[in-house]
Amino acid sequence: MYLPKYYEVTNRLKLFDFMKSNNFGILFSHTGEEPMANHLPFIIDDAGGGNGLILGHMAKANRQWRFADGQQVMVVFHGPHAYVSPTWYQGGEAVPTWNYTAVHANGIFTASDDPVVMREMVERLTVQHEESQPQPWKMDFSTRYAEQMMKRVVAFKIEITSLQGKWKLSQNQSDVRRERVTAKLGSSEHEGDQQVARLMEEDMSE
Repeated sequence: MYLPKYYEVTNRLKLFDFMKSNNFGILFSHTGEEPMANHLPFIIDDAGGGNGLILGHMAKANRQWRFADGQQVMVVFHGPHAYVSPTWYQGGEAVPTWNYTAVHANGIFTASDDPVVMREMVERLTVQHEESQPQPWKMDFSTRYAEQMMKRVVAFKIEITSLQGKWKLSQNQSDVRRERVTAKLGSSEHEGDQQVARLMEEDMSE
C-alpha cells in the first residue's frame, strides 16, 4: 500500500496487538484470471514459527481456498477511521481527508481438511470469542451435527512473510492542527471518531 514514512508502524508487538484486536479482516487472493476476497474472522498466532501465523476456516463450497492453496495471499485488517474536515484547522490551505489505521499481512496460504487441525482451529476461534460471555459456548464434537458441520468447512494457515502497518493520524500536519483535529474527534458522538482521537493522543505523546 502507499505508505509514507511518517505513517509507517513497524513495531512487531504493536502490529500483532492490532491484528488481534481487529481480527475480522479481508482475505485477498487471485485465481490467475481475477482477484478474490472474503470477509473472515482470524486467529493471530504471534508465537507461530518464523514471522507468525494467521489461522482461519471457510466453507468448502467457497472456491477461494482451492485457488489460494500454496499461493501468496494478503489479509487486510482495518481499525478505527474518521473523516477530517479542513474547517477544523481554523485557517490556512487544506483539503478534506480521512484518518485511519490498518495492517496488511502477506503470507503463504495452506489449506487443510485434517480433522485434528480442523478441531483445534475451531476450538481456538470459539474460545477467542466466547471467553468474555457469561456462559461460554463450547462445541460438542461428539454429535452428528458437529460432524456434519466440520465436513463442510476447511481450515487454513497463512505463514506471514511481511507486515505493513499504517497509522494515518495527521502526522503531516502541525502540532496545533493535530491538537484541533484530536479535540474535534474526541468531542464527537461517534465511537469511531473517539477511538481515532485516542489513537492520535497516544501517537502525539510518544
